[in-house]
This record gives sequence, C-alpha cells and structure tokens, in this order.
Amino acid sequence: MQKNKVTVIGLGYVGLPLAIAIAKNKKYKVYGLDTDRKKVELINQKKAPFKEESIRENIKKVKIKCSDNQETIEDSEYIIVCVPTPVKDNKTPNLNPIKSASRTVAKYLEKGQKVIIESTINPGVCEEVILPILEKSGLKGGKDFTLSHCPERINPGDQKWNVSNIPRNIGSLSQKGNKIVANFYRSFLKAEINEVSSLKVAEATKVIENTFRDINIAYVNELAKSFDLMEIDLPEVIQAASNKPFAFMPHFPSCGVGGHCIPVDPYYLINKAKKVGFDHGFLRKAREVNNSMPSYTVKLLEKELKKINKSLKNSKVGLFGLAYKAGVSDLRESPALEIEKILKKKKAKVKSFDPFIPEKSDVKSLNKLLEYSDFIIIATNHKQFQKITSQTLQKNKIKIVIDGKNCLNKRAIQKANIIYKGIGH
Repeated sequence: MQKNKVTVIGLGYVGLPLAIAIAKNKKYKVYGLDTDRKKVELINQKKAPFKEESIRENIKKVKIKCSDNQETIEDSEYIIVCVPTPVKDNKTPNLNPIKSASRTVAKYLEKGQKVIIESTINPGVCEEVILPILEKSGLKGGKDFTLSHCPERINPGDQKWNVSNIPRNIGSLSQKGNKIVANFYRSFLKAEINEVSSLKVAEATKVIENTFRDINIAYVNELAKSFDLMEIDLPEVIQAASNKPFAFMPHFPSCGVGGHCIPVDPYYLINKAKKVGFDHGFLRKAREVNNSMPSYTVKLLEKELKKINKSLKNSKVGLFGLAYKAGVSDLRESPALEIEKILKKKKAKVKSFDPFIPEKSDVKSLNKLLEYSDFIIIATNHKQFQKITSQTLQKNKIKIVIDGKNCLNKRAIQKANIIYKGIGH
C-alpha cells in the first residue's frame, strides 16, 4: 500500500471536484478511475469534461492521473467511491453502479486501506450491500480495512458553496477508523468535519437533507396551483413571509425539480422504509406534486392559447433551457426534458436552446430561437435567459411567455401587451 495514494472512482460532478480538492494538497498522489474513456482523456489533458467554471479553472492547477483501467486502484491508501446512485423506471433504487464499484474495489483490497463511499445511499446500504461484497476479498471490515461513508455535498454552479467549504458528516464501521478518515478530510477541506456515531447515521443525513427540500418545494408548487386559481401572486407572498426572522425558510415554485439528488433521494428513503414495514405517504405525495409540474407548465400554455383561440398542435414553441438548473450542463432528471416530451406528444412544433448544452439544442443561438418562436417556455433560468427584455420579445413578435422559473420581468412584459404566465406568478 502506497501511503497518501488516493484513488477516486467516478469522475462526474461529485468525484472530479473532490479529486481536484485533494490534489491541491500536494502531499497526496491522486488517481481517478472512470469507465468513460473520453472523460479520462480530457481530464489527463487538463480539460473539464463538463461545463463547470470552477472545474475548468482548477483542473489546470493540479495533478491527477486518470484511467479506465481498474488496476489504478491497486496500492491506494484511500479509495473513494463517487459513482451515481440513480433510480430505476419504477422509482426504486438502482444500486448496480455502487455494487459494481464495490466488486472492483474488492479485487484490490489490502490490509490498512480506507474505503470511503460518497455516493448517496439509503441507511443500511454500506453494511448490508457494500460490506459483504468487500469482505469477499477475505478481509474483515473494521479490522483489516476501514469502511466509511461521507455523503457528498456539492451544488453545481454555486459560486459561494463548493466541495471545499461545505461541512461534511462521516460515519464508519469503527470509531478508530472514523477518526482516521475524518482527519484525512480535514487535511484538504476548509469546512467542518463532523464525526457521527455510525454508518447508518451518515447515510441518513444526506437522504433527509434532500427529502426536506423536496417536501418544501412540493409545498410551494402545490400552493402555486392553488394561488393561481385565487389570483394571488405566490412569489410576492413568499417574499413577504420571508421577513419573519424565525421559523420560515423560503422555497420557490418552478416548472419542476431536477438534478441527481432531490428528485432521486426521497425514493431511497421511501423504498428502505417500505422494506421495514413503514409507508412514507407524505414523501410519496411530495414526489407526486413535483413530478406533476412539467405537465402543469404545459397546461398553462394551453390555457393561454385557448384564450386567443389557438391550440398547441402545430404551434411554434421555443423551449429555453434543457439543463436542470442555471449555470450547468447537467441534464439528469431535468424537468425541461419532460416538458419537451409533453410538447412533442401534443404535436407542438417545439425547438430548444441551451447555451450550456449546444450539442442537444435544436438551434444554435438564443436569437435564433426567439426568431423561430411564437410562444416560449422558460425551463432553465440561465443568466442569458434572464436578460430577455420585453423589447426583445416585442421585436420577435412573441405572443405568450410561460416563465417556468419566474425569472423574467412580469410587469414589463405585460405592459408590452404580451401574455405572461409564471408558476404561481
């Protein structure tokens, strides 16, 4: 085992920023393992494999040796698993990536190594799924090697909070191993490292963090539907409620919830609870509400079209944004993709543009999409889209704006005699 050799398995939005953060502490020799050969080649050329400004800048400053060869793991003191943990079509956890990574680790497992899982998992996965796979090596967890869980906390596109300054929680099979792994994280992160009492506690922290957000977003999304009928401006209500200095945390409605965490993690908790005999009806309802928002967004357009004696069929609709959030190129669970799917199913002539994902866009620029469209839906609040003015809309003869992110100037657009409809706005 090589002291201070670190291998990160999975070089996506979680693994790559982590590898860069570790590599900034030059005492570590950092290696990356990923099955995507193109991604590996780009990283070795010090190029970001996805559009993320901080990655693009920092990857040039550090030394990371990447490979798609499993033997990269051999002799590592620390092995960190950052593979995806998605859900299947039936919304049950898909643990195949984490199982596959664990089998790979088991092939090269040695005494004294520290295996750290950063992938989001439900309580019990480390001990019930991962540990048995690792122990097929003949080594005993907690005695011969350390197994820890440090759930990732990263917010792609966030200029303030990043992998280096967000506090972390760590749980392990043994208290001794937990201290060692916690000190390892303290050596390259600026944030507080909190040692929790068990693997299950660590696993549960990430799941409830994102489930909390999902529930609160579902609450305001349901309010948006209700307040729309009452003709009350929900974003204004939320802003006003936010001046209460305690017991209120603002969340805002939108055309849907996307990304690798919020629309996925609740299902891990729902599924685990079901196995032990408990039904999380409240969490299931929150998921149902949030999953309904792309359809609701399209219905808003249909409603406004009906008022001017138009139908969605054969209408030229511009879809602004494909990514799940502003400032990133991440398509995972993006509500924009569901909106696009629904529009096409209803025979609309839809075209899309996303400045962060030009290869998936139907047109080459924002202006081209404006020129094409009679009606538009804002599905991602990229900065480029937030700059769209009422004058620009008038110039391009846009008749209806459905603002799925409530990011445009409602009053100015309405003053220009253009129909505007936001989500509860």
